[in-house]
Amino acid sequence: MSWSKLKQQLESFLSPALQGRVEYRATSYRYLPDKSGICYLAVDKKNILNMSDTTSSIRWYQTEQEIKNDPDIQIPINHDDIEAVRKDTKGTVPEDRLKVIARSRKMSELAKELLSAQAALSKSNFVVVATRFLSSSIDESLESHDILLNILALVDRRVGKKRILNMAEKMKSKHPIVQYFYELRRSTL
Repeated sequence: MSWSKLKQQLESFLSPALQGRVEYRATSYRYLPDKSGICYLAVDKKNILNMSDTTSSIRWYQTEQEIKNDPDIQIPINHDDIEAVRKDTKGTVPEDRLKVIARSRKMSELAKELLSAQAALSKSNFVVVATRFLSSSIDESLESHDILLNILALVDRRVGKKRILNMAEKMKSKHPIVQYFYELRRSTL
């Protein structure tokens, strides 16, 4: 599919409140056929999603420790998580320590997911992911671990106000760029 056709289809799915604010842009190299173009997302004429852009205000993690030490990431711990730790430690650990261990385990899992999603995004071809988005369900895109699929779904008009508001807790454990687009969409409600 050509870039102009893909862009037109993506823009047709944009939420009415974000039309004119969110843009899909691409650069290409006419005289360098072996060099691929770069696709990125712009909000209010400012490039937001472009991995190679060092001036981006979005934080890109380099290590698992950066994610673990980020105060903006909040990990909810439920009873099942604490029970799993209690079972692994055979009940010899105090209750308050169980919560710390459970939170640390979930944070490690989240860090690995975020880093792998971020690495996949830097290697991904925007056109391939956008085409996959157009051919899959909105639920599939929202539940995906692919950052770009999450973003495309969040700005989609098929995701309603109630659904956006109900996602608040789930968004706390997503990558900062996904959180940025979530807050952008939420601010338009």
